[in-house]
Amino acid sequence: MAQRLLVVDDEESILTLLQFNLEQGGFEVTTAMDGKEALGKALDEQFDLIVLDLMLPGMDGMEVCKELRQSKVQTPILMLTAKGDEFDKVLGLELGADDYLTKPFSPREVTARIRAILRRSPSAPAEEKRKENKLKIGDVEIFPDNYEVFLKGQALELTPKEFELLLYLINNRGRVLTRDQLLNSVWNYDFVGDTRIVDVHISHLREKIEPVTKKPVYIKTVRGLGYKMEDPYRDE
Repeated sequence: MAQRLLVVDDEESILTLLQFNLEQGGFEVTTAMDGKEALGKALDEQFDLIVLDLMLPGMDGMEVCKELRQSKVQTPILMLTAKGDEFDKVLGLELGADDYLTKPFSPREVTARIRAILRRSPSAPAEEKRKENKLKIGDVEIFPDNYEVFLKGQALELTPKEFELLLYLINNRGRVLTRDQLLNSVWNYDFVGDTRIVDVHISHLREKIEPVTKKPVYIKTVRGLGYKMEDPYRDE
């Protein structure tokens, strides 16, 4: 079955170009040209990924992204922006976008980026997934086959990219990982040195798993190098 995409852009020429190329790539594509229409479709239908333009009439992409995450819709979101402003990119990630792409871009580049995100997103039906493969560190339990994470027995709401980052950190516990290493291993393509995306996602994870966000016991910052995952109970 073809993976379903919701593609949102207010420029008809871009929308038509993306739809044609993505359908040629084997995707089933639904389109929308403004924020309210996009939000309605994303809430009413199931999609594997949403391509969301930042600058939309009425309700912009940031607001759509924020509303979806507040409504517990965890569908991966690729944000499109015509701006080169770092603030816009970081804010989009902070509101729950999984990735961003700056215009102008080629349809081939968009397709490649979508496939990279989908490769790391959950796809199998829940009843077909198993809980045999479990990783544990401190009070955090992660089930890779189910894309599930629990903290002290309580399920956590993580975006697909937050999940992949946490899984990579746990699998490399005790090792100092540079931001470039995390970009290459978790995002799986070149961000041209834009390591701010790593910091944003680390911040999100800390808000969800750390007892005190300002004093992390799981994800430690190694000044001048990167981050390290530790078990807070390892010395007990």
